[in-house]
Amino acid sequence: MKILISVGTRPEVIKVMPILTELKKRNIDTFFLYTGQHRDLARPLFDYFNIHPDIDLDIMKENQSISYITASILTKIEKILIKEKPDIVLVQGDTSTTFVSALAAFYQKIPVAHIEAGLRTHNIYSPFPEELNRILVSKIASFHFTPTEVNLKNLINDGVDKNSIIITGNTVIDTVKRVASTLKSKKENKILITIHRSENIGIPMINICNAIKEIANTYSNYKIIIPMHPNPKVREIIKSILENINNVNLIEPLDYVDFIKEMISSKIILTDSGGIQEEAPTFDIPVVVLREKTERVEGVDAGTLIVAGTNKNNIIKIVEKLIEDKNYYNKIVKATNPYGDGNSSKRIVDFLEKLGENSV
Repeated sequence: MKILISVGTRPEVIKVMPILTELKKRNIDTFFLYTGQHRDLARPLFDYFNIHPDIDLDIMKENQSISYITASILTKIEKILIKEKPDIVLVQGDTSTTFVSALAAFYQKIPVAHIEAGLRTHNIYSPFPEELNRILVSKIASFHFTPTEVNLKNLINDGVDKNSIIITGNTVIDTVKRVASTLKSKKENKILITIHRSENIGIPMINICNAIKEIANTYSNYKIIIPMHPNPKVREIIKSILENINNVNLIEPLDYVDFIKEMISSKIILTDSGGIQEEAPTFDIPVVVLREKTERVEGVDAGTLIVAGTNKNNIIKIVEKLIEDKNYYNKIVKATNPYGDGNSSKRIVDFLEKLGENSV
C-alpha cells in the first residue's frame, strides 16, 4: 500500500508529523507532498522533526488569494498523483491545501482519508474558507478520522456512513506532548495572544486590539506577547493600536518549539486559532477564543475554552475575571482536555496498516 500525504501550512505539518513518524517506523510506503501554502512558517519544522517532503510545490507568493492557491495546487498536484499512483491520499484539517488535494485525488479516483474530520461551526463563512473546505472534503473522503464523539455526530448528521468514521483523538496532542517533553519552563504573569483569521480582519480585529490595549493598561504587571502573523493587513492593525505600549511585546512569528515554550509559561491565552484551542489545555492554560463561534465545542463543554467573540467589553470582562477570580481560574485549569491522550497517530496508522493488509 502506498500513501500520499499532502500538507501546505504549519498547523497541517504539526498535526501530520507524528503520523509520518509512525508510518516511517513501520516501513509503510509513504510519499510526503508539501504545497508550500505557508512557506517560511512551516519549513523549519522539517528539520526539527527530521522528516522532509519528497516534493515541495512552492506555490506561495506575496498577497496570494484563495483563488490563486486553489488553482496552483490543483494544476500541480495532478501530475504528482498520476506519477506516484498512491492507493490512498491523506489530508489534514480544513485548509485550501486540504480541500484541493482531496479534489485532485477525487478526479483521479483515488480514495481520500481525512484527518481531523467532522469539525463544524454550521456557518460556511466562519471560519472562512475553512468551514466550507471541511464540509466539501467530508463529501469526497472515504475514511474520516475524527478527534471526538461530537465530530462523529456532525458527520453522521451530514450523511456520512458511520462505518467510515474512526474516533482517534487529535494528533496535535501527540506532537505537543513530544515537544513539551524536551522543554523546561515555568509560569509567569503573561498573556499570549495570536490573531490572524481572515474573518476578523477589519472592525473585529480593531475591537480585539482595543480590548488588549485596555487590558495591558489595567494590568501592567502582566506581560503580553503577540507573535504577529505575516499577513500585512493583520500586522497593520496590530501595530496601529498596540505598538509602543510598555508591557505589550509585538514580535515576529515564532518557530513551533519557541511558541510551545511561550505557551507553557503563560497564564492565559487569547486566540482565534484552532490548534491552540486543542494544545493549551494540555498545559492547564485557560483559552479565550476570539471568534464568534468555535468548531471546538468539546473544549467549551469541558470548560477549557471560553468563547469571547470580538466584542471589546466582553473580552475585557472575561480576562479580568480570569486574573481576579482565582476560583474561576482554577476551575478552568483543572478541566480535562477532551482532545486526546497522545496516541492518536498510532490509531490512525493502525487503521491504515490494516486497510493495506485487507487490500492485498
